[in-house]
Amino acid sequence: MIDATYQPAERRPLASRDLEIVGRAASWLIARGVSANAVSLSSMAFAALASLCLVQTHATNGGGARLLFALAALFVQLRLLANLLDGMIAVGSGQASPEGELFNEVPDRVADALILIGAGFAAGGTPALGYLAALVAVFVTYIRALGSSTGVHSLFMGPMAKPQRMAAMTAACVYCACVPAGWPGGLANGRLGAVSVTLALIVAGGALTAVRRLRHIAAELRART
Repeated sequence: MIDATYQPAERRPLASRDLEIVGRAASWLIARGVSANAVSLSSMAFAALASLCLVQTHATNGGGARLLFALAALFVQLRLLANLLDGMIAVGSGQASPEGELFNEVPDRVADALILIGAGFAAGGTPALGYLAALVAVFVTYIRALGSSTGVHSLFMGPMAKPQRMAAMTAACVYCACVPAGWPGGLANGRLGAVSVTLALIVAGGALTAVRRLRHIAAELRART
C-alpha cells in the first residue's frame, strides 16, 4: 500500500543523485509508470548477470574472458544505477511506503552476495575469499541495521560500504579486461589475480568499516547515559 506522506527512514548520501542525467532517467521511468519496487528487483537481475559473467571467465580464454570481465563491470554498474533510481522513483512518484524498505534492503543483500561469490569463482579469484567478502558485506549492513534499531542513524561510513565494494569490483573487472595477461594481477596469474586481491581488500576494508560503525554506535549510546 502506498502512503503519499511516508518518507524513507534513511537515504545514503550520494552526489550522483544530484546529476541532471540521473534525475531525467528517474523522471522518464516515473512518467511511464515504472514502480520503484520493480527497479529494486532489477538490481538482483543485473547482479546475477554480473555473477554469471564472472564465473564464466574461469572457463574462457583470451578475448572471451576479457569481454566477460567488461560485461561484468557493466552489470555491476547497472546494479548500482538501479539502487540509485529506485529511491528517487519512490520519493518522486509518491510510491514510498514501509513495504518499500524491504524492497530497498533485501535485493541489495542478495545482489552483494551474487557479485562477491561470483567473483570468487572468476579467473584470478579465490572461492573462499568470495564467500568471506559476501559474509563481511552482510555483517557490515547488519551493524547499520542494528544501529538504526537503537536510534543511531546514518551509519553509512566506510571505508568499504556498498559503493566502495562495487567500485572496487568494477575496477578489478576493467583491469582484467584491459591489461596484458602477464601483468601483475592479469589473467595469467591464476589465483593471485586482481580479483583475489580486490576481494581481500573488500574483506579487510569491510572489517575496518564494521569496527568504525560499532565504535560510533557505542559512542552514541554512551552519550545518552
